[in-house]
Amino acid sequence: MEPVKVGIVGCGAISGIYLKNARTLKMIEVVACADLVLERAKARAEEFGVPKACTVDELLADPSIELVVNLTVPQAHAEVALRAVRAGKSVYNEKPLTVERDEAKLLLKEAKERGVLVGAAPDTFLGAGLQTCRKLIDEGWIGEPVGASAFMLIPGHEFWHPDPVFYYKRGGGPMFDMGPYYLTALVNLIGPVRRVTGSTRITYPERTILSKPKYGQKITVETPTHIAGVMDFANGAIGTIVTSFDVWGGNVPHIEIYGTEGTLSAPDPNLFGGPVRVRKKGSWEWQEVPLTHGYSDNCRGLGIADMAYALRTGRPHRANGELAYHVLDIMHAFEEASTQGRHIVLESGCERPAPLPEGLPLGELDP
Repeated sequence: MEPVKVGIVGCGAISGIYLKNARTLKMIEVVACADLVLERAKARAEEFGVPKACTVDELLADPSIELVVNLTVPQAHAEVALRAVRAGKSVYNEKPLTVERDEAKLLLKEAKERGVLVGAAPDTFLGAGLQTCRKLIDEGWIGEPVGASAFMLIPGHEFWHPDPVFYYKRGGGPMFDMGPYYLTALVNLIGPVRRVTGSTRITYPERTILSKPKYGQKITVETPTHIAGVMDFANGAIGTIVTSFDVWGGNVPHIEIYGTEGTLSAPDPNLFGGPVRVRKKGSWEWQEVPLTHGYSDNCRGLGIADMAYALRTGRPHRANGELAYHVLDIMHAFEEASTQGRHIVLESGCERPAPLPEGLPLGELDP
């Protein structure tokens, strides 16, 4: 099959790993880079051998580009993605899909009308660690899932990030920043969520940047920085999640799935590898399970390659817009539940993405 020609919009820090990995993913060929700062696009193009650096308008007008990878800041996700779709191109957004639900609904609606695809990060659930977990659950290693817990606890980004302001604006915070990794992993492992409730708070209304080049600048915090949520999954399992930029340290798991026949300890969903551990019913010992799938290194871009196969074959892609919208809906619902003091029954849903086949050669995502 002929590779899908890809254009990347947004040449900031995260673009480096996408461009590096694109060289090894056989179904995609990056042919253009664009950025609001043209010099930044030119630098990335030169670094990774991309033939064209251009403006966003020029990239979207290029008829050879079928798929736009949108690596802009969250507040720009909807605008850039809609422009790509209206130009007749499929689009893959960095997480979250958009900031607001209405933006995402419009994006999915227009994509469907134009016959193009929408995808979104994270694609870490396609990595060796979480695909091994999926296999174990599907094969009944821990019986029927009855519960899950997930934790993402850090002090915040102002200590190290060169420009951390957007993390504390709407569309940022620990839930919208890191929640997509955890929630996408949980939906992949257990299935869609039916109902949620939650509690949120802003612990520090003002933050001080301690990293360069903006050392000393004050940030007014506009989004919750400590969020605790409860999820009722459609299959009856009950999950809890805590994400925080207010915690100095915690001795907690990344993700655990509790079943009728045992417990599964999943790896960090921000990564692609392991370890994966199981504690079976009646045992006092944890057993580390060898990874059954490939892609254990940082393979950001797998979801794009999988989407490219979908464009060529017509099969569904895994890191798809419906999954990303369901995750967005869950994240908003936690905040709404806290504000309104009630459970929120979700209007959205999605299918569990198909598991990856075992034993695929690196660079491929289809048998």
